[in-house]
Amino acid sequence: MIFSEKTINLKDGRTAILKSPCVSDAEKMLGYIKKACGETNFLLRYPEEFAMTIEQEEAWIIGSLSSPNSLMITCYVDGAVAGNCDINFMSGIKTRHRASVHIAILKDYWNLGIGSAMFEELIVAANANPETEFVELEFLEGNDRARGLYEKFGFRVVGERPNAFRLKDGTMLKEIFMQRELRS
Repeated sequence: MIFSEKTINLKDGRTAILKSPCVSDAEKMLGYIKKACGETNFLLRYPEEFAMTIEQEEAWIIGSLSSPNSLMITCYVDGAVAGNCDINFMSGIKTRHRASVHIAILKDYWNLGIGSAMFEELIVAANANPETEFVELEFLEGNDRARGLYEKFGFRVVGERPNAFRLKDGTMLKEIFMQRELRS
């Protein structure tokens, strides 16, 4: 799916553009996610675990843009990738009532309203899909900033997986599952 470009005002007075990523931005996207993964322990991978080539990233972007079950939104500030999010609609008979969301924002752009703006658009997309009844996400314990954002948008904790992630220093973190019901 393709997200139509939207301009948002940031809390620091700058503007940002929310839009689907461009294939030509594959190198920027790879740089962004590697940097984001190095700024926090709360993302799925460490930077060195990204071995994708620019060509593979281009193919991934093309796949996302052409998929009827996926919507990716990238936030650009002054031409740089500041954050990214997506929603994936499940398509199986037993699971098509569910969608999952993910989000990551570079540290330089925290507290500017980008997360809220992107989450608003994800919820709009979820509500636009008549089959979607629940939106789900996961986060790691200790990520209180993320939890606050998710709770702001009506998500509630529905489960936990203890010792789901092991950091380089050996620390084990539980994964927390949240869900939001769209239609009750």
